[in-house]
Amino acid sequence: MNKIRHYFSTLELTRGLGIALLSSTFIYLSHWGFSYPLLNTILGLLALYLLLQSNTKTWFIAGAFIGLFWFWWIALSLIHYDMVWAAPIEILIIMLTYGFLFWLIAAISSFPVGCCQGTTPHLISLTLKALGLLALSYIHPFSFDWFKPELMFVESYLGIEKFQFAIILFAMVLNLWRKQILFLSLVILAYTPTPAQVSHIDKNITLLTTHTSVEDKWDNNLHEQQFQALFNAIDEAIDKHKKLIVLPESVFPVFLNRSEALLSKLEEKAKHISIVTGGLYWDGETPRNSTYIFTNAKIQIANKVLLVPFGEANPLPDFLSDWVNEVFYDGAVDYKASAEVTDYMIGDTTYRNAICFEATSEKLYEKDNYGKRPQHMIALSNNGWFHPSIESGLQKLLLMYYSKKYGTTIYHSVNMSESYIIQDGKVVK
Repeated sequence: MNKIRHYFSTLELTRGLGIALLSSTFIYLSHWGFSYPLLNTILGLLALYLLLQSNTKTWFIAGAFIGLFWFWWIALSLIHYDMVWAAPIEILIIMLTYGFLFWLIAAISSFPVGCCQGTTPHLISLTLKALGLLALSYIHPFSFDWFKPELMFVESYLGIEKFQFAIILFAMVLNLWRKQILFLSLVILAYTPTPAQVSHIDKNITLLTTHTSVEDKWDNNLHEQQFQALFNAIDEAIDKHKKLIVLPESVFPVFLNRSEALLSKLEEKAKHISIVTGGLYWDGETPRNSTYIFTNAKIQIANKVLLVPFGEANPLPDFLSDWVNEVFYDGAVDYKASAEVTDYMIGDTTYRNAICFEATSEKLYEKDNYGKRPQHMIALSNNGWFHPSIESGLQKLLLMYYSKKYGTTIYHSVNMSESYIIQDGKVVK
């Protein structure tokens, strides 16, 4: 502790920790079901206000603890590889990564103040800090893109568009520069009214929630029991005259395209109901994480486009990637990603395919060949790797963010956490 105090004062430590808490509370409140727009608005504004007027060391501390509070759960996946010993190391890497990113922004912004005198350098410094915060959502350490500062306002009275986040930041910059509270009132320009009601939601869709742990999922001795439970759920949806049932990611943890018995059974069920389910796919060389769509007596396979960093594909250079896979993953080969996103039709509706991590990435909301963004998305997830944790809550907030930003209605079927529908940035089921 004395060594830490040699580099950071008590004020810098407590201020940085406080900013991190204010920046992260919205995740935990939402996860626990206590999210309120007014409270989230106040907490987010206060966090940014304190951060903008803080020094470089405080920015480092704030960034490190934001990395901890947002992403500590990533280390839970190591439990399933019998690598608990590596969890503290991974958490430390996460903290240092985000601490460095925040430090870099503050360090760059400190140059004008250090080299010049007067009020203009102070304004430039504040502006550079604001620009750094705007840029943070475009910086993806190890291809992981879940950190977006504007996410703090997804369940608030303020908007999450970049121009709205810019309004909030520069209102604070002007206030801190001129010391006039009037400038702070400009944040009202970022106000976004909450939709009074959502549009029509198709009630003929069943989103199945499963509760299968990672260990049970890959236990071949339990597959017969698990698969029978899935077919029972399909039969129940048929009895209720549903038109579509959606099952979670890789709920069939086998190479489904090589399992003729399972394919035949699913095809038979699909005569009465459309089925969207997760399963593995083997192309003869490498495995794929895929969605199987059974509808109109046809089978369509949609492969995953964006793979989970380290979980499915190693983002490191080849020479390091091969070593990591050999040492930590028993020589397992990386999954293979599809080159393009897949849209498919069920009835008269077109759905964008998304599997877990990719549903929370900007790429999946890009325009199609006709210049249209996806109006409907079916997302499949397996949250068992990080259960129990806030991962499922943060994932939901990110889906709300993209739904609000692009107007996409998202049907999300999940293993080990609640399934739901999101429309206009709100959970409606």
